[in-house]
Amino acid sequence: MTTSEEPMETPLAQSSDGEQEVLARAARAALTSVERLPRPAHPRVLTVANQKGGVGKTTTTVNVAAALAQAGLQVLVIDIDPQGNASTALGIEHHSDVASVYDVIVEGTPLADVVQECPEIPGLWCAPATIDLAGAEIELVSLVARESRLHRAINAQLAAASDEDRYDYVFIDCPPSLGLLTVNAFVAADEVFIPIQCEYYALEGLSQLLKNIEMIKMHLNPGLHVSTILLTMYDGRTNLSAQVAEEVRTHFPDQVLGALVPRSVRISEAPSHGETVMTYDPSSTGALSYRDAAREIALRGTEVPEPSGRIGR
Repeated sequence: MTTSEEPMETPLAQSSDGEQEVLARAARAALTSVERLPRPAHPRVLTVANQKGGVGKTTTTVNVAAALAQAGLQVLVIDIDPQGNASTALGIEHHSDVASVYDVIVEGTPLADVVQECPEIPGLWCAPATIDLAGAEIELVSLVARESRLHRAINAQLAAASDEDRYDYVFIDCPPSLGLLTVNAFVAADEVFIPIQCEYYALEGLSQLLKNIEMIKMHLNPGLHVSTILLTMYDGRTNLSAQVAEEVRTHFPDQVLGALVPRSVRISEAPSHGETVMTYDPSSTGALSYRDAAREIALRGTEVPEPSGRIGR
């Protein structure tokens, strides 16, 4: 006499839709092994800037930050764009009732009181932006030391932390403009990180951005320098992308990263799920490109000189 066994139901089939999504995400994450990267000798503060919109600035900020955090580093993203796109991509609440960067810059609230940890990635923190920042440009005009308020807040945060608990990287995501918020970001940082879209108009805006950086360097922050340039939205099917990439590499051979970030549907989809592409689809070409870029930034960090020493850094 033979008996037939009932087919066993898989855990995925037994789970709810929410549990299925968690399991699927874990399965995607398991596809990629993450290399642990070395800590920099001191905290690195980078302003991610480009006054031209649509170049992948916020996307670059959150994905490079996520890749570094996945590699075992402590990373803080400071969102000073009133649109709050970086906060959205990291799954951070940023409605009007949430303590935000506005409170830090205008009200003098300690940075530690507004940061939130990214729910998807341990070690990745965000100081969110709210719509209140839209009026901060006007309010800053009458404040004392209006250009250095973010700088003082970051310094106070870094000085209060022990070497084990400190942030390794601080990324400041700027609005696509050159107003007082962006000036605060330039004064607060030691390094400028410029994402450049592989299209002709991107090169026109770059020269103006470099002039503004030189003005900040001359009058407000002598230690500021462009340390990193990343080519984004690269389309290997077009001659234009290759020409732009070659021209930028010719003019900035030491700053341009070897990694290229391609145009990618997965990168564009991730923020709508409140995620970076590093967790949304870690095996995609976009995620792999940002992981390569993060690795280059971290390895270059071993050669970065000590900060300029302004107010604690």
